[in-house]
Amino acid sequence: MSPDPDCVTLPHGTPILLLTGLPGVGKTTLIRGVVTSLGSMPAAGFYTDEIREAGGRVGFRATTLDGRTLVMAHVNFAGPARVGRYGVDLAVVEALGESILRQAPRTALVVVDEIGKMECLSSAFVRAVRTIVDGSRPLVATIGMKGVPLLDELRHRPGVTLWEVTVSNRDHLRHDLSAWVQKALGRRGDQTSRERPARA
Repeated sequence: MSPDPDCVTLPHGTPILLLTGLPGVGKTTLIRGVVTSLGSMPAAGFYTDEIREAGGRVGFRATTLDGRTLVMAHVNFAGPARVGRYGVDLAVVEALGESILRQAPRTALVVVDEIGKMECLSSAFVRAVRTIVDGSRPLVATIGMKGVPLLDELRHRPGVTLWEVTVSNRDHLRHDLSAWVQKALGRRGDQTSRERPARA
């Protein structure tokens, strides 16, 4: 079944969709589906996945939409920046935020997986997120359930659409998410056409 953009509504302003839910419920799978559906359309951002060794989770890596893979957190990382047993490489998190800011003006969509406790240890990343949500590019992001002030700030931001992903609704949300992205990109295209100066 093809996504139907008419099945979703967008608030006024820049479209921002946040996906939240328990760890492991399928938020990153939904984000990867968005990235795949874009094809050759330019997008900025990253998604994360687990690093596993001998059947156990030992860290997290981020894969940027331009093809780079960066280890963001690991049990073997030393230093004061930590979430649970994982040391967080703040330089990597900062680089992810800077990369989004640098690429966003040349893209149609920004994708961030995720905005959570680890990422928010970097003040530079937090500033980057605030800049993106104040910008003109549609944003699809996953966010943690709780834990840091930025998450509450984003949840209560006027015009933000928040969907909770659960085991029972994640398959249906795949369809709704595709429709939301189509509609957001369509609005962006209409705005670009209006902003483009007429030829003399």
